[in-house]
Amino acid sequence: MPASSPERTRHKFRQSENFGLVDTPYAPPVAQLRIALAQLNGVVGDLTGNAERVASWSARAAAAGAHLVAFPEMTITGYPPEDLVLRSSFLDASRATVETLAARLAADGLGALAVVVGYCDRCPDPRPQVGRPAGEPQNAAAVLFGGSVAARYAKHHLPNYGVFDEFRYFVRGDAFPILRLHSVDVGITICEDLWQEGGPVAVAGQTGVDVLLCINGSPYERGKSHTRDALAARRAREAGAYLAYVNTVGGQDELVFDGDSLAVDPAGNLLVRARQFDEELLVVDIDVEPRRSEVAGPVDARDDTTMTVERITLAADPVAAYPAEPYTVEPRLDSDEELYRAVVTGTRDYIEKNRFPSIVLGLSGGIDSALVATIAVDALGAERVNTVAMPSRYSSQHSLDDAAELARRQGVHHRVLRIGDVFDAFQNQLGLTGLAEENLQARIRGTILMGLSNQFGHLVLTTGNKSELATGFSTLYGDSAGGFAPIKDVPKTLVWALARWRNAHAVSRGQEQPIPGQIITKPPSAELAPGQLDSDRLPDYAELDDVLDGYVERDLGREQLLAAGHDPAIVDRVIRLVDGAEYKRRQNPPGPKVTSKAFGRDRRLPITSAWRELVTPWATEPRELRPDLDQ
Repeated sequence: MPASSPERTRHKFRQSENFGLVDTPYAPPVAQLRIALAQLNGVVGDLTGNAERVASWSARAAAAGAHLVAFPEMTITGYPPEDLVLRSSFLDASRATVETLAARLAADGLGALAVVVGYCDRCPDPRPQVGRPAGEPQNAAAVLFGGSVAARYAKHHLPNYGVFDEFRYFVRGDAFPILRLHSVDVGITICEDLWQEGGPVAVAGQTGVDVLLCINGSPYERGKSHTRDALAARRAREAGAYLAYVNTVGGQDELVFDGDSLAVDPAGNLLVRARQFDEELLVVDIDVEPRRSEVAGPVDARDDTTMTVERITLAADPVAAYPAEPYTVEPRLDSDEELYRAVVTGTRDYIEKNRFPSIVLGLSGGIDSALVATIAVDALGAERVNTVAMPSRYSSQHSLDDAAELARRQGVHHRVLRIGDVFDAFQNQLGLTGLAEENLQARIRGTILMGLSNQFGHLVLTTGNKSELATGFSTLYGDSAGGFAPIKDVPKTLVWALARWRNAHAVSRGQEQPIPGQIITKPPSAELAPGQLDSDRLPDYAELDDVLDGYVERDLGREQLLAAGHDPAIVDRVIRLVDGAEYKRRQNPPGPKVTSKAFGRDRRLPITSAWRELVTPWATEPRELRPDLDQ
């Protein structure tokens, strides 16, 4: 714990309205508390390993003088555990792990440290019925103190939108424990409790808590961090309390978590903020004049529910005054770097947590495969990255040269496997023409990559971007064949932006640009036919991505898209392509979600559907306007 020094005049960095740091002296407060926010990267299902990390980081928090350390939502189980929570064995193991951990912490000399950790619990008053999840699971937080579980809190607001299915998995909690720790009253919330009106935040305001602690598993999406800042400030003002917000980091299947933990004062001013995408122990000192509220029992949660306030005293006496640590606010990453770090994090953790030794991808000399190769190198290191150029009769020499040059610059294992003879063997049997002939080349390449995967244990990375995925501009069992798709949620225009950012980042550090400039500047082409360009079959990518943003991200209909000023012919063409490609998207591998609405978990539409946004009715729609079997 911090050394006692009541006679010292302390200086503490206060946050001004414009977020400038001002050093001002002040007298010792009535009560102090040092809170540590442990921003960790857990593994779903690794209960023992996750608990071990909680113990290790709790020791670090104690060494830093913390009185309380908080870990993210469902740290013990990993987040999100999805249907695992419907298994009784999983729930039993989660509860047992928390209880064992409490004893372990006390045995390690950490019994006086309050540890708040997320896990999966059971509803204490089960009411099994149709519509309630099997086993009555709850998304919960445990307060470990003195060798036991001193308090439990179950998430009150259960999200049921976007990537969240918590009504499917969990039973709502209606208890609100308030911890008295060294004369400071601390209330607990979990993630969505902060995003919804009423509930625990409203109860916190009525019961006079000094600190509102929120543990989170809040996934990254582009631009979300600023929304989160404003939300935290508003909720702190509503509760009239300090708000300490800890978030997880890392990748889990298609989700990426950016950390970005923070604390704000009761006026909503930012005090501290952690780095994005890195594990970190963020420490914040707070000082309060405790309100000493004793409100307990049922309280109107102002969301058509009542919550029961429970008061638990962990340690009543205040700590002796101690010198506070300066507040540290990590600067936010700019938009392109943030997005790049997100896809690298998602790619790295998918590969590492699933224990793939290496990856392989087709390196065509185009922008998409160039960016994916670069992401893979930044995620794993060049020694674990294998690239293959597979030229056909239509591949240009400059593309082969560009691929070789990128491989040289980044130091990956690169080889060239010409597919002409294999292509001819198929053609001698099949005699394909047109689109079928083009797709045959892509499928031969997919077969080669999967063969290398089977032989050497590589994970195949696909290289398609969101614009291609949206419009079906890919070949099933060809360029879409693989195990993970790093840029499947990155529109084509942002693919170029990320490539330019990565090159500029290298230059700023005195390094060679990893992506040859000509790869970024040349017109995109699949090179499956003589003189072929993407623009032959798709609108200009800038306009295409703008229409896709409206139709896919914001669910705008045809008339709304036209009202926004888009060309009717392009709108109709894009809608047909998007609607017709749903069956293809269902067969694509997972990839990191980085936008507000990713294909898959976020956007779930039927494959078989006669609904059309277009004027032409389904029953009279010409066959040539219906989806192609492939692109």
